[in-house]
Amino acid sequence: MSVDARDIPHPPLAGEGAADLNEDRARAHAVAAGRRRRRQLAEVAIRIASLAAVLSIWEFFGARIDPVLFTTPSKVAVAAVGMIGSGELWNYLWPSLVVLMLGLSSAAVIGIAVGLLLARFWVLDVALGVYITFLYSTPSVALVPLIVLWAGFETTAKVIILFLFAFFPMAINTYQGVKNVDPRLIEVGRAFRCSERQLWLNIVLPGALPFIVTGLRLAVGRGLIGMVLADLYTAISGIGYLIVRTASTYQVDKMFVPIMTLGILGVTLTALLRVLEIKVAPWTAAAQGD
Repeated sequence: MSVDARDIPHPPLAGEGAADLNEDRARAHAVAAGRRRRRQLAEVAIRIASLAAVLSIWEFFGARIDPVLFTTPSKVAVAAVGMIGSGELWNYLWPSLVVLMLGLSSAAVIGIAVGLLLARFWVLDVALGVYITFLYSTPSVALVPLIVLWAGFETTAKVIILFLFAFFPMAINTYQGVKNVDPRLIEVGRAFRCSERQLWLNIVLPGALPFIVTGLRLAVGRGLIGMVLADLYTAISGIGYLIVRTASTYQVDKMFVPIMTLGILGVTLTALLRVLEIKVAPWTAAAQGD
């Protein structure tokens, strides 16, 4: 029995196999991109539905409460338009934003530096770690009157108060991030004769970045609390003073405008930090996506 050579299956050519592989990869990327788009659309829809439900419930029950004690979203919106149009909101918000920028930036720089040093050098950790724990365990509110007494009622006191609120999340999260770096990676780096600078730039900092960004998120929230608290104690300027002034005159709808502004500011800063995390540490976003 003779066999025709044309009936014998031939292995695919190298070019054909590479083309099939590239096609499979493109198909997989398209499927993954479609899944991500559907997930994003679902998240947007859920958030919109949740916001609509919360505002509807607030509007329904708020209309049935004494307006001296509570208000509704519609009245807050009207008050917000008036305060934005007259410039009142911005005049009180701008000094607080300056304090927030100065306090958060100084807390981030010093907190990250202190966390890195304490985590990498055990002598500093033993010598200074107890003081970090002591100050973190002490309620920052208890130190506010003393800070106001020392620094007065101006911007300096507010920046110091905000710094105290935001510093410890930065320092502690950075410390934990460095401590959670796999020691085997550091040993491998030393085995390849990496300098201390190379260890920091290529191993320690990349491993600690997710913790540092988490510390920034916590610092933003605590910084906003410190900012308003500083305004309440100084009672001269800032968005905290606006809250006190409108509350003392029973303008509840206007009182909710700076409160909602602070919430929107916190959400916006947190979202920006999330974008920063994706840029500087994309592997964390990939891990969460999985």
